[in-house]
Amino acid sequence: MNLFSDIHALVLSALDQMVADGTLPAGLSFAAVTAEPPRDPAHGDMATNAAMVLAKPAGLRPRDIATDLAARLMADARVTAADVAGPGFLNLRLDLSVWHALAADILVQGPEYGRSDMGTGTRTNIEFVSANPTGPMHVGHVRGAVVGDALARLLSFAGYDVTREYYINDGGAQVDVLARSAYERYREAHGLSPEIAEGLYPGDYLIPVGRALKEAYGERFLSQPETVWLDTIRAFAIDRMMAMIRDDLQALGVAMDVYSSEKALYGTGRIEQAIDALRGMDLIYEGTLEPPKGKLPEDWEPRIQTLFRSTAHGDDVDRPVKKSDGSWTYFAPDIAYHYDKVSRGYDQLIDIFGADHGGYVKRMKAAVAALSDGKVPLEIKLIQLVKLWKNGEPFKMSKRAGTFVTLRDVVELVGADVTRFVMLTRKNDAALDFDFDKVLEQSKDNPVFYVQYAHARSCSAIAKGLEAGVATDDDSLRAADLSGLTHPAEVMMLRKLAEWPRLVELSARTHEPHRVAGYLSEVAAEFHGLWNRGNDDPALRFVQADDPATSAAKIALVRAVGVVISSGLAILGVTPASEMR
Repeated sequence: MNLFSDIHALVLSALDQMVADGTLPAGLSFAAVTAEPPRDPAHGDMATNAAMVLAKPAGLRPRDIATDLAARLMADARVTAADVAGPGFLNLRLDLSVWHALAADILVQGPEYGRSDMGTGTRTNIEFVSANPTGPMHVGHVRGAVVGDALARLLSFAGYDVTREYYINDGGAQVDVLARSAYERYREAHGLSPEIAEGLYPGDYLIPVGRALKEAYGERFLSQPETVWLDTIRAFAIDRMMAMIRDDLQALGVAMDVYSSEKALYGTGRIEQAIDALRGMDLIYEGTLEPPKGKLPEDWEPRIQTLFRSTAHGDDVDRPVKKSDGSWTYFAPDIAYHYDKVSRGYDQLIDIFGADHGGYVKRMKAAVAALSDGKVPLEIKLIQLVKLWKNGEPFKMSKRAGTFVTLRDVVELVGADVTRFVMLTRKNDAALDFDFDKVLEQSKDNPVFYVQYAHARSCSAIAKGLEAGVATDDDSLRAADLSGLTHPAEVMMLRKLAEWPRLVELSARTHEPHRVAGYLSEVAAEFHGLWNRGNDDPALRFVQADDPATSAAKIALVRAVGVVISSGLAILGVTPASEMR
C-alpha cells in the first residue's frame, strides 16, 4: 500500500469528475497536483495543492475549486474531513480504519513494504569510487563509496535495474609512479635501502608488495634499467592494489558488479572509435583554444590541437582530446569509456566524483549527450570533503598510508555500520564533519545510535509481549484486531510509517539516499516518543496486563515500526541492531 498514491489517485478522480460535469475546463494538466504530508501535522493527515495549481489555467478562484473538490472527496469513506486553508490548500483527515489497514498491510508485505516499480526496469549504471589503484582507499573515497552503494540499493528498491561499476584508472602516469615506488620496496626486500624520491608513494602499504615481488621474481630485476622491469612491476603492483581496494570495499559492505580498465582502452582502437563517432557528427576539429581566463601562465602559447566541440552540447569552451604532440589527453579515454557504457545499452548513467572534479562535469555531460544523441542522460554527483575529528582535534594522518587517513582506519575505529550511516546524514554536495567521539556516543544527538536504539527497542517490546503470552509471530500479528489503536500518538506513528513508500520514490527520483537517513531519524523520534509516553500513561504501554487483544494490536504497531526501520537501514547498507551493547 502506498497511501499517498491512493489519495493522490482519489484527488485526480475527483478532478476528472469536475472536468466531466463542466466545473473545470477540459484540457487541464494535472501533472503538478500532489498529495503530501501537511507542513503542520495538526492541520490534518494529508494536503493537496490541486486548487492552487489549477486556479490560474482554469480561470477560477482557488477557494472555489477547493470547496467543490472537498465536497467530492468527502464522499469517499476514507476521508472524514476536507478543510480549505488559506488561499486554497486542502487539508484532509482520514478515517482511523485507513491507518489500521496500513499497519496490517505493512505486516503482510514485510520487507517489501515501500518497494516501488517506478523505475520500470530502467537500466542504470552507477560508476563510483574509481580510486587510482596506487594505494589504500582514503576517507574521501569512503563517502563516495557509501553514497554510490546506497544510491544503487535505493534505485534497485524503486524498480531500477542497477549496475555498480568501478573504473580502474590504470592508464595514466600515476601507475608508472606506483611501479617505481614498488620497485624501491622490492629493493628493500633484498636488504637494500629504498630510495623514496620526491614524487614516489612513501606509504608502508607497499612493503608487502616489495616482498611479494621478491618471492615472485627473485633477483631478476635488481640493478636492471627501468625499461626492463617497468611493465611487469606495474601490472603486478596494480593487481595487488586492486586486491587491497576490493578488500577495503568489502570491509565497508560494498560489492561492485563490474570493474572496467582505462588501460584496456589504449591500443585497442576503442578511443579512436569514440573520437571518430564524434568526428562523424562534425564535433571534432583542429583548432586553437583561447588563453585561460585570468592570469596567463608563463608557459602558455597557442597550439593547434584536436578539439571536441563540447560547446555544441552545453559546455563553456571546447575541449582538447589530443595534444599537439599527438598523444591523447586524459579526457579522450574518458569519452571512450562513457561511449562504451552507452553502447552497452544503459538508459541512464550516474557518475559519483570527488569535489575536485567539478570542472569536469560539463565536458563529460556534453560528450555523453553527443554520443547518445541526447537519449542517455548523465548525472554527475560531486562528493564534498569529510573532515575527521577525534578528542576535539583534527584526526591525525595514517602512518601506514603515509599521507592520509584510510578507509580501514575509519572502519576499524567505529565499524562499517556507523561509518555508512554517518556518511549519509548529509547531502553529498555538503561538507561533513565526522567526529569519532560523537558517532559512538549513546545519546539522541547521535543519529546512528538513535535509529538503532529504536529498532532494538522494537525487538525488546516484541520479546516482552511474547513473555506475557502474546502471540508475536507475524501470522498472528497480521490477524490482530487493530481497531484499538486510537490514541493520537499511535495514529501519529502510523502516519509517519505511511510516508515510507512516498519517501522511497522521492529519494529515488532525486537520487538522494541521504533522505532515507533523515526519514529514519524521524521514525525513531516518533517511536521513542511513543515509548516514553507509556512511562506516564499506562494505557500506551505495548504490553497490557490481562488484555492480550490490546497487547497484540500494540505489538503489531511495534512490529510495523521495526519493519520500516529495518528496510530503511538495508537501503543504507546498515545492519539493524536487535539489542544495544
